[in-house]
Amino acid sequence: MTEIFGIPTAALLGQLLLGLVNGSFYAILSLGLAVIFGMLNIVNFAHGALYMAGAFFSWMLLNYAGLNYWYALILAPLGVGLIGVLIEKTMLRWLHQLDHLYGLLLTFGLALLLEGLFREFYGSSGMPYELPAVFRGAYDLGFMMLPKYRAWVVAVSIVVCLFTWYVIEKTKLGAYLRAGTENPNLVKAFGINVPLMVTLTYAFGVALAGLAGVMAAPIYQVSPLMGSNIIIVVFAVVVIGGMGSILGSIITGIALGLIEGLTKVFYAEISSTVVFIIMAIVLMVRPAGLFGREK
Repeated sequence: MTEIFGIPTAALLGQLLLGLVNGSFYAILSLGLAVIFGMLNIVNFAHGALYMAGAFFSWMLLNYAGLNYWYALILAPLGVGLIGVLIEKTMLRWLHQLDHLYGLLLTFGLALLLEGLFREFYGSSGMPYELPAVFRGAYDLGFMMLPKYRAWVVAVSIVVCLFTWYVIEKTKLGAYLRAGTENPNLVKAFGINVPLMVTLTYAFGVALAGLAGVMAAPIYQVSPLMGSNIIIVVFAVVVIGGMGSILGSIITGIALGLIEGLTKVFYAEISSTVVFIIMAIVLMVRPAGLFGREK
């Protein structure tokens, strides 16, 4: 058996794969946070709870309606997006011009409310979600076995992240979104419905969390606690990449997932805190984040 730095190659590659899968979830979740903060200046602490809601919606569609993973992949993010529309229209709309702290406190309260509701109905123990039949098994790469579903998760996450970056940074729609953030009155003068644009942007950001929840359901157990377990790490990813930086969230999320996986091989004792150690170092050197803009 070949080794790298005294570590069996199969074990090292397995941890890298696990890190890449985790990094894919970090990337897509932090992307949603970055879109919401960059476009709306809202620190959305309810993101983890909406990620959990996406996983639960997929579980409920399967167990109550008999609709499998492929239906959930479309319907669950739409359901989470509709919750986002309701939240933005009834609550967040009144906080856009206020300090970020107000939005953070409101969304933190919403996260506790959503988590409490799901815990009341389903308890705290996790529930399994059946893996789609087409993704059972693994690809034999010769040097390691690559589980089919994990390969699918990584591929979908990268495609969704790059598509979102392209739309926001390279298209006319993205230009309108950025302009609506900087100077909404000017954009309104061109006949664009800025309030609707803001609502749809928030809905899209949380729908990304819902999509991540659907993809996480077959890997992790569906539980009311799954959102709170990951959201702190995702916020650290956003801070490291730069608040509001779309590309920074994507690159940092995947990179930190890989670093976390490598740390489990070489120094497992700090694998759960390595992201926060990196965050502290980055904040000391570059407070705006690696890809953020210095003010």
